[in-house]
Amino acid sequence: MILKLKNRWQEFLLKRKIKKEHRVNRSKYSNIFLILVLVIFGAFSAYPLIMTASNAFKPLDELFLFPPRIFPRNVTFDNFRDLSELMAGSWIPFSRYFFNTIFITLLGTVGHVLIASMAAYPIAKYDFPGKKLLFALVVYSLMFAPQVTAIPNYIIISSIGLIDTPLAIILPAIASSIGFYLMKQFMEQIPMELIESAKIDGASEYRIFFTIVMPLVKPAWLTLVILLFQRLWVTDGGALLFSEELKPLSYALRQVATGSIERSGTVAAVSFIMMIVPIIFFVISQSKIVETFTHSGMK
Repeated sequence: MILKLKNRWQEFLLKRKIKKEHRVNRSKYSNIFLILVLVIFGAFSAYPLIMTASNAFKPLDELFLFPPRIFPRNVTFDNFRDLSELMAGSWIPFSRYFFNTIFITLLGTVGHVLIASMAAYPIAKYDFPGKKLLFALVVYSLMFAPQVTAIPNYIIISSIGLIDTPLAIILPAIASSIGFYLMKQFMEQIPMELIESAKIDGASEYRIFFTIVMPLVKPAWLTLVILLFQRLWVTDGGALLFSEELKPLSYALRQVATGSIERSGTVAAVSFIMMIVPIIFFVISQSKIVETFTHSGMK
């Protein structure tokens, strides 16, 4: 049954793609110009990433050269060695900071994907009173920057007694509205005939959701995993976590890196460590992000 439904879904996507396809006629010189423009803008985008990675392997004297060199002449690992020694001298083990970050990131990411998907499914595929109002509220919430909602979030978290607990970071991440919006827009394109066919075959709502809907919207929830992972990976707890044993890795690395100018190399190593993991995630799944934004209508 599931294989049959998936085949029907693939046929639906193929027909839609054929319907929307149109031939773009461009001359040879237009293609060359377009490639050059993309290369120039791509170089501007990649420059900060390349400099961050390069600075992590530069000795201290090369970090302060002007004009700066893109690539180091004398590659060194002293910056990472100094960072390791500083972390070893901390009274909280490095493994504790790392565990806190992994715990917050995994629980927040999985919880957000699950809750956003289960909330978006009935909004996208069923009609009930108040549906349009609920979706409108979610869309309006996207207009507010995190800085605007920081104080209300703090008041709510404090009133329920979750300050200085990992849930103070995890719950707001789970309740983020961007995931709900993306999943709803993607699920709307699943033909209702697939769901009705599964119901006729005796499938329950939970089985339809986990074995039919979720596999079909895999690009959407993979995108949410990447976006929320990047957000939670760099969180430092802010005003929500006070106990040192609850602080995430980003807080520990930034505290180690702060100090005199002699720690500039350590700061470069910290920046590289905090940057490399989200970049790896993005590079692996960038095609899924593009596919999700294309289907959801987001620009």
